Amino acid sequence: MKTITDYPIDELKLIYNLLHANVQLHFELMDSELMSDLQKHLQTTAASEDIDVTHHAQWKAWLDNTSPFPLDEAPGDIGA
Repeated sequence: MKTITDYPIDELKLIYNLLHANVQLHFELMDSELMSDLQKHLQTTAASEDIDVTHHAQWKAWLDNTSPFPLDEAPGDIGA
């Protein structure tokens, strides 16, 4: 049997985003052990990639596979 770490990270992000989007409709998801374990695994993985999981924009951008910064505000950008 596979463990959570055996699945592709993009698949886990998709599942997490779908579950998280439905928390308002299904409050029992908040107490779900699977949801909690999935979030912990994703946060650990994100942190290993230098994502500050306490910074909502960084965390959400990582989950969505997008940049957390507008192009003109990326770290190291000296501006135009």
